[in-house]
Amino acid sequence: MLKRAVIKLSGEAIGSENGYDDAVINSIVNQIVQVTQAGTQVALVVGGGNYWRGRQACPEMDRVKADQMGMLATVMNALYLADFFRRCGKNAKVVTPIVIGNFTSLYDKESASEMLANGTVLINAAGLGHPMFSTDTITALRAAELEADCILFAKNTDGVYDDDPRKNKNARKFQTLSYNSAICKNLNVADMTALQLARDASISSYVFELNAQNSIIKACNYPDVSDLNGTFINNNAEEKFYGH
Repeated sequence: MLKRAVIKLSGEAIGSENGYDDAVINSIVNQIVQVTQAGTQVALVVGGGNYWRGRQACPEMDRVKADQMGMLATVMNALYLADFFRRCGKNAKVVTPIVIGNFTSLYDKESASEMLANGTVLINAAGLGHPMFSTDTITALRAAELEADCILFAKNTDGVYDDDPRKNKNARKFQTLSYNSAICKNLNVADMTALQLARDASISSYVFELNAQNSIIKACNYPDVSDLNGTFINNNAEEKFYGH
């Protein structure tokens, strides 16, 4: 079982037309409670796409202002998740790289590590605190800083493919993949900065479908991979497709 994991959640994964999808959030929170009780320390990074997609919402908008609004959207999501954990009897702390009144705590590696060791779920929000960087990047950075065993990318697809499976029925899903291959082939895993950070820090990643049953619990059971069907990425992995 993983000792320490950083999990990336998209805003769309927890959002709905009416605000939040509490059924999905309840599943996520309960799974994380279970894995922390079993010994895995969990840090979360949450996106803000359910509220704001930057210049996709307004192409004429200044990029810096659009990104700043996106950071605030992640804070709202993080606060909601933290309160959901509280209602389930689990300590959770929202940390940000910038001061946001008394809503959140300022991120500090030593304090963050101590909280994780004490079983608190650490929820990272507001990205890097600077524009031009995605939540993928802060995920890889926090994983490197906190010396995580693995980055868990919870997505709406069940792994990494060599082509878009929605458009190409013959697209093949990778079982294992190297960071260099993912970067060179520009595969839809995470942004390039995040992949390079994870590669340089020698931290493995696992890409899996969030909505699959007990997906987070199964992902945290690595290296017991007998029940996993996502894509593992590290520096030394050879390209291997499922069914080959």
